[in-house]
Amino acid sequence: MIFDGLKGLYSENITYDDFVDTANNPNGIISSDKVGASIASDIKRSAVISVILALLIIFAYIAWRFKGWAWGLGGVVSLAHTAIIIIGFFSLFSGILPFNLDVDQTFIAAILTIIGYAINDNVVIFDRIRENLGLHPNADFKDTVNTSLNATLTRTLNTSVSTLLPMLTIAIFGGESIRGLSVALCLGVLIGTYASIMIGTPVMYDVSRRRASKAEAAKKAAKK
Repeated sequence: MIFDGLKGLYSENITYDDFVDTANNPNGIISSDKVGASIASDIKRSAVISVILALLIIFAYIAWRFKGWAWGLGGVVSLAHTAIIIIGFFSLFSGILPFNLDVDQTFIAAILTIIGYAINDNVVIFDRIRENLGLHPNADFKDTVNTSLNATLTRTLNTSVSTLLPMLTIAIFGGESIRGLSVALCLGVLIGTYASIMIGTPVMYDVSRRRASKAEAAKKAAKK
């Protein structure tokens, strides 16, 4: 029992009622959480629903904004990749690394925050691709995508580094209670940055290219 283990460390005697009463005794328990099996199941179900809803809404928004489901698919695949990697990291290293990596409400908030942050890089890249498509409609689509990626690369890296530095500071010098959250955010920034460049945009390009090839083949078949 925590009370029995700590009562010998106080400079004055403290009763059990004082220990559990933080309203009148500042030496008592500051905060406590108890997660039972049923509550843990509810948290897991809520987490899955929250992440899926976030991805679906983002897919719909990107598809509507850029007038094509291929763009939405690229963004969602990038975000899903980021979320899966972070969840896998926490699952693999929980109990191994010397800080808390529990999957709790704070972790869920971190995942949703990372999804919201990472989609920004995808939108910036997609926006530049759409802009260049309007400026150079006859240019090769592959060249347009490559040019747009190069044009936004410096901005993407600068934004990620400026976000990562304070997160690293919190992870190193912050309290134990928020170290898991800050580690999740650091991973999210790193993984989300490369995923938007190396996963989201290539997926969008491949799907768009295949759709264009099928449409062109259908036109040729119709002419014959």
